[in-house]
Amino acid sequence: MGDIKVRSGVEEDAGAEVDIWNYVFGYVKMAVVKCAIELGIADAIESHGSPMTLSELTTALGCESSRLYRIMRFPVHYQIFKEEPISQGSIGFSLTPLPRRLIKRGENSMVALILLESSPVMLAPWHRLRARVLESGNSPFEAANGKDIWSYAEVNPGHSKLIDEAMACDARLSVPAIIEECPEVFDGIGSLVDVGGGNGTALSILVKAFPWIRGINFDVPHVAAGAPKFDGIENVGGNMFECIPNADAAFFMECIKILKKCREAIPLDKGKVIIVEAVLEEDTDDKLDFVRLMLDTVMMAHTNKGKERTLKEWSYVLQESGLTRFNVKPIRAVQSVLEAYP
Repeated sequence: MGDIKVRSGVEEDAGAEVDIWNYVFGYVKMAVVKCAIELGIADAIESHGSPMTLSELTTALGCESSRLYRIMRFPVHYQIFKEEPISQGSIGFSLTPLPRRLIKRGENSMVALILLESSPVMLAPWHRLRARVLESGNSPFEAANGKDIWSYAEVNPGHSKLIDEAMACDARLSVPAIIEECPEVFDGIGSLVDVGGGNGTALSILVKAFPWIRGINFDVPHVAAGAPKFDGIENVGGNMFECIPNADAAFFMECIKILKKCREAIPLDKGKVIIVEAVLEEDTDDKLDFVRLMLDTVMMAHTNKGKERTLKEWSYVLQESGLTRFNVKPIRAVQSVLEAYP
């Protein structure tokens, strides 16, 4: 038994010697993936229709060959891209399933989320996370950028666009999962207001799937004014903390502070609030649990009071907002669907 314990300790030490380097240079993965997106590597290979040699990639992207090779061998090591033999003994780079999510206009593209979270504005608050843990006060985002995230976006159109595109990216991943796995959530709903709906992507997907729904895309005036026009959807600007347009149901994917206003906007007898949010649960085998924990830390870095919640915490928050009962429906996404009723 003593030998087993010693061997186990040695193995743990050996593992730690390797794992610690992921924390020393962990930022490199994000930086290289961002570089690949900005260069358009995945887009070039996809457009080419077959594996590309280093020479072909260099020409297509206008890069310096040896430096591009140094970038490529890193994601190849992590199986983000793949090397495979092609004609005349040459080696070509091809796509695995992961870089298909790095294609800028791909169906399941994650590009907008990556570019938002890797932007200097969103990275700066992480250097102030310790202060947030030690004391109450301004969020790390506000300390780093001088304003809270929404006030900053209002006066910085470029960053506002990044946020809208990232929200749309998230909607394109999660909303189809809602439609496929729990369409009954939208039974009997004639009108639906998407609170903080951004450029209307989530609502446009929902209205296309459930054409009997009249959609109201509600956001701050400058966002609503710039939102595309979709059939069956009205873009409305306003202050969600003051008043929300009336509808049979309210739908939102962010900002817990507006729950009471959502409750006021729906009918007492048949209304409901549809919330698409991550739910933290312990002792589960869900492979996306680590993402939910990271999201909670993101909330701490980027918002004043934002957090991801357990079911117990959701129950308390919903009751405090005048929503007396709710149910939770897990979907094939980071988020779950919560239906809350007056």
